[in-house]
Amino acid sequence: YMSPCQNLNGANKTMTTEFILLGFSGGQGVQILLLLLFLAIYMLTIGGNLLIILLIVSDHHLHTPMYYFLGNLSCLETFYSSVILPRMLYSLLTGDRSISLIGCITQFYIFGILVTTECFLLAAMSFDRYLAICKPLHYTNYMSDRLCIQLTVGSWLGGSLAITITISFMSQLVFCGMNEIDHFFCDFGPVINLSCSNTRIIGTLVFIMSSLCAFPPFLLTWASYVCIIISVLRVPSISGRQKAFSTCSSHLVVVTVFYGTLIIVYVVPKANSLRELNKVFSLLYTILTPLVNPLVYSLKNKDVQEALKKIPTKLAFLAGFRNTQL
Repeated sequence: YMSPCQNLNGANKTMTTEFILLGFSGGQGVQILLLLLFLAIYMLTIGGNLLIILLIVSDHHLHTPMYYFLGNLSCLETFYSSVILPRMLYSLLTGDRSISLIGCITQFYIFGILVTTECFLLAAMSFDRYLAICKPLHYTNYMSDRLCIQLTVGSWLGGSLAITITISFMSQLVFCGMNEIDHFFCDFGPVINLSCSNTRIIGTLVFIMSSLCAFPPFLLTWASYVCIIISVLRVPSISGRQKAFSTCSSHLVVVTVFYGTLIIVYVVPKANSLRELNKVFSLLYTILTPLVNPLVYSLKNKDVQEALKKIPTKLAFLAGFRNTQL
């Protein structure tokens, strides 16, 4: 697992080709409890997001820009959870916490693309809701199929470009000496802290990239919802205002937790107290957000609930059609 190399001072060191993910501390009982908890979260996350994708694809009433973005979000978070949780579950089940250097960088690369893409995609979704509520007469003209595709593709390309630049610098780092990562996945900070190369340039680069990928989408999202709330205040119906506020507030809570924890982890200077809470913040945006997004954005929606009610009828129709064919 080690091979000879030299550090910045020219002294011989051993190059690390494998890391140990320390994960969560605790005895065997705690590890079993965490295994069951994260397994349940993973199954609910995958099940909820796949259900949303299935409903959007199968029901033509959901073939609208809003559900197009929601379908992309659910697809993204299905992969998002699968990058982190299966590896964590394997470690909790077997006790094997080792991961190769290539595997570690690959995990961060895929995770980085997905989390950065989600930053842009959430901003695009908030912009769509702004147009639908604040500019209803011009909504169909503004939010065309072409614009939906452009916003989605732009989100994926922006996320991929930002992380590819980061990885191109990260792959040039040399790792030697300590190989224990105090985290449950290969996140940027804990990994480069183990490098014996000069990490000042890549640290500055990631700070700039994180700021560009987090702050503008976050501010755009908040601005969109502020405009939505102002527009909702003009609604004469009290029940209509309450329903709209309930929806907006739940969306704002989710995006604030997502963007807020990302900004704390990747942008805010690390005080000792924040370093100790790093795993907690990471849990919020890597595990909690993909779990609650299907509920907050989709399953509470009236159109999705109507589509859910149609499933038994569709299954009965398919079963009857299959029997007639036989």
